[in-house]
Amino acid sequence: MTDEIKQDGKTVLRSEDGFSIPMFFNNLCGKNFSGNKYRNYIKHIALGEMGFKPGEITLYRNGVQVRTGKINIEK
Repeated sequence: MTDEIKQDGKTVLRSEDGFSIPMFFNNLCGKNFSGNKYRNYIKHIALGEMGFKPGEITLYRNGVQVRTGKINIEK
């Protein structure tokens, strides 16, 4: 099983472990935390280290889109 998070049609994160990519997706969409923790995560990790930018992201499993979300720096 291959999970991917894509932005603008390009794969930014990919894994075959079955759990880390959905967790990252939830982090990026603000489902696992909010407020200052979310803003700091987005600023320092997602934008600074992972290569994401604010806007829409998609989660794929085995090449099939299963969810969409948004990286929101205003959250």
